[in-house]
Amino acid sequence: MRGNNIMGIIFANLHEDLISELTEVRIMGAVPFGGKYRLIDFPLSNMVNSGINKVGVITKSNYQSIMDHVGNGKAWDLSRKQGGLFILPPFTDKSEYSNRMTTLNSILPFLQNSTQEYVVITDCDTVCNLDFQDVCRKHLENNADITLVYKRDILPEKLHDPAVLSFDTKGKVIDVLINSEVNGSCSFYMNMMFLKRELLIDLIRKCVSKNTLNFKRDIIQGEYQNLNVYGYEFKGFSKVITCMNDYFNANMALMDPEIRADLFNSDNPIYTKVRDDMPTKYGLGSSVKNSLIANGCTIEGEVENCILFKGVHIGKGTKVSNCVIMQDTKIGANSSLNYVIVDKDVTVKDERTLMGFLSYPVYISKGSVV
Repeated sequence: MRGNNIMGIIFANLHEDLISELTEVRIMGAVPFGGKYRLIDFPLSNMVNSGINKVGVITKSNYQSIMDHVGNGKAWDLSRKQGGLFILPPFTDKSEYSNRMTTLNSILPFLQNSTQEYVVITDCDTVCNLDFQDVCRKHLENNADITLVYKRDILPEKLHDPAVLSFDTKGKVIDVLINSEVNGSCSFYMNMMFLKRELLIDLIRKCVSKNTLNFKRDIIQGEYQNLNVYGYEFKGFSKVITCMNDYFNANMALMDPEIRADLFNSDNPIYTKVRDDMPTKYGLGSSVKNSLIANGCTIEGEVENCILFKGVHIGKGTKVSNCVIMQDTKIGANSSLNYVIVDKDVTVKDERTLMGFLSYPVYISKGSVV
């Protein structure tokens, strides 16, 4: 299967209410992650690494940051005369993008004018490194109409409308439960779907004509008995961002070398917009332990078990531990931060103490002065 026979659709704006603190001034796909990335970098890179060279990014509001980040797609080799990267905001009324089904209906012209045979649909709130070419191979082997990517794990507590799947011995879906109470490990749908483009168009038209506009209930749950719907189990590291605690834990998980090796696989790299900067400067008496430090930082104090984005300044005598500190934040001298998420361009003055907890990290909004 040629990669250029597959197109991608990325929902960059869904589930923003789950981490409303971070999405107040940006959409889900533009949320910073891991020291230098944005959440959209993961699905976008997964598609590009799988040979997909036409990708539509669906936005709704607050999408200036995502446009600034992805630009014309050059960082992902998507700046092309044929195919490439397409930003798909609401054409007239934002109510068109009120749910997944009406959103897909509003971009029908984009789908109809494409020539690719297959389409991959995914969200931006899952951090993982996935090969869609492997999903395609399984799809063809099973002679499937739809292939759903799923994870066998404990169901994330605040996952939006979780769909729990059951399979026969050949991997075909035989039951779909939505918003069910499940104890222990289960196979939950990761909001990633692979199917023929023409089938997707037909399903959208059918649902809209019947006013059945719930994507999971009316397509996945409503059609699995009529179509050959199979599952593809993803076994690598993945983390769904369903709350601020999930966001914090997903960043902290990068301290594990095995997780970093899985997520940032050199064979399938995660691309991002490059910001050239000078190397990080470490002052006399500074100390850094078990942390990920981006370029352009200045560290004069102590940093332990933290992720520092580019341009962060840690003042003399200051100790930060178990923190995620975003781009161009300045922390003054003789301060103490523990279990804190600090957004971009924040100023923490001298002799300040901020403390959260593992299950409840403190969040400081973008541009604040503490």
